[in-house]
This record gives sequence, structure tokens and C-alpha cells, in this order.
Amino acid sequence: MNVPSSTITRDINVIADKVGNIYEAVVIIAKRANQISVEIKSELDKKLQEFSAMGDNVEEVFENREQIEISRYYEKLPKPTLIAIEEFMEDKIYYRNPIKDKLK
Repeated sequence: MNVPSSTITRDINVIADKVGNIYEAVVIIAKRANQISVEIKSELDKKLQEFSAMGDNVEEVFENREQIEISRYYEKLPKPTLIAIEEFMEDKIYYRNPIKDKLK
């Protein structure tokens, strides 16, 4: 997915029009951003666990270039909020509101 790595200005009316309410849209985006954040964190933790099992020596940890490269890669990834906004704008997020479903 082509996601910008820095924030850009968005028209809130366009975001609000997708669900009819800007606050509901923000909640949907925030929940998806939390999901993405958890996925990225668990993926990073799995990769870094491989290095912690190799040795307990403090000097080895600081000298491990692969670990540093992995950390830099994850630091350069777009923020979860930016990914979630892009998914929302491209209609790639499934969401539903049970309260609205009851009223129908």
C-alpha cells in the first residue's frame, strides 16, 4: 500500500461523508490504528526475541548490526494512524455500528 510517511492535511467533510458523522469516522480510524499498532509490535517482538535468545552479554547486544537494521526498518514505517486513514479512505475497513443496526 502506498502510504505517505508524514501527515497530510485532510478535508474532514470527505472523511465525515463516508459514515455520516466525523466522530464515528474518527473512532473507526482510531480502532483500526490500534489494531495495526498491535500487529506491528507483535511482529517486531518476534523478530527481536531471536536476538535475545542468542546471548546475554551486554556488549553483544550493542554490536548486533542486524538488530539495529530491524529496528531502523520499523522506525521508518508509516505510523499506524496514517495507515488506518489511508485504509479508511480507500474503503478497505469493514465496520458496523450495532446501535444503528438495531434502529433499522
